Amino acid sequence: MDKVIRKSAFLLTLALFTGAAYAQTSAIEGDVKDAGGGPIKDALVKITRTDIKGNYKVKTDKKGHYFHAGLPLGTYNVAVEIEGVERDLMKGVRTRLGDPIPVNFDLKAKQMEAEAIAKAAETGTLTKEQARDMSPEQKAALEKQMKERSAALSKNKELNDAFNVGREAMNAKQYDVAIQSFEKAGTLDANQHVVWAQLADSYAGLAGTKTGADADAALAKAIEAWGKAMALKADDAAYHNNYALLLARAKKFDEAQSELNKAAQLDPTQAGKFYYNLGAVLVNTNQLEPAGEAFKKALAADPNYADAHFQYGVFLVSKAQVGADGKVTPLPGTVEAFQKYLELRPDGAFAEGAKGMLQTITGSVETKYSNPSAPASKKGATKKK
Repeated sequence: MDKVIRKSAFLLTLALFTGAAYAQTSAIEGDVKDAGGGPIKDALVKITRTDIKGNYKVKTDKKGHYFHAGLPLGTYNVAVEIEGVERDLMKGVRTRLGDPIPVNFDLKAKQMEAEAIAKAAETGTLTKEQARDMSPEQKAALEKQMKERSAALSKNKELNDAFNVGREAMNAKQYDVAIQSFEKAGTLDANQHVVWAQLADSYAGLAGTKTGADADAALAKAIEAWGKAMALKADDAAYHNNYALLLARAKKFDEAQSELNKAAQLDPTQAGKFYYNLGAVLVNTNQLEPAGEAFKKALAADPNYADAHFQYGVFLVSKAQVGADGKVTPLPGTVEAFQKYLELRPDGAFAEGAKGMLQTITGSVETKYSNPSAPASKKGATKKK
């Protein structure tokens, strides 16, 4: 009988201890909200015990809420992971008996906190609250960021100063000074496409003041600089256009055509201008046959490009047959080219030239195109910006 009583007492004691052990658990719960304040479903909440080893995980429901019970009393780090990326972390959460410990994650607040710290890094100042709440790791990262920013600001100032000096020198046509300044800017930051573009223009300007081998060397440098600019900004149609004009000056006509085709593909609305510019360069370098083809392409891209009609007409006139009696036999399309120009731009820069050509070819100019106040024709072709 005594054995039965002692056994029963032992089982009761075991039951009491078991119940006591069960009672020593706690819970953590909370809400996870996105930057707009809405709930995040299926966010992974990771609960890691720090006093002894223990790892627990739970996902949020459609309301962005999570709840994890049965956690031994202790100290935990609670992190939230969204789409495989840890977005926030709460350290040193101590659990207790009774009500669950609330641990909420508000990504909007986290974003505002990050922006505040970024601003502190920019200004080099932290509020007492920010300094107090930052972990040693955060403080170390911020200090590194501030040092990097200080170095970057110093570098950027030097870069901006070099660039501005270069621009002023370019405007004054002091090409040697401009080249020196832009090359310095390129050394400070090789990833600024505008620096290489300006350097290319500087070398191109210098080439215009030189002759022979010196001019060729400057053009080669300009082409090299444009190549660097386009490697950084390959989607800029204007860059391809300017590069093509430079190639044409260097008599690299096939490459120029290729670059203009790229420019036209990137910006079909400007294709007429791109091909017209090529024609202008070719005319001014006495490359008449390829110039005619360029003006023809300009018209195919934009049938209402008035100046291209005039320049194409001039090209056709250069191919006309002149008889022994001095009579000009124009190629088909010549008269129509000048008439179309006058139709589109009766007061244009080439209006008098177009009328003169028609007078020479046909002996008359239709009165609907006449305008005594029209300006005199300019010589040659002018590139369009």
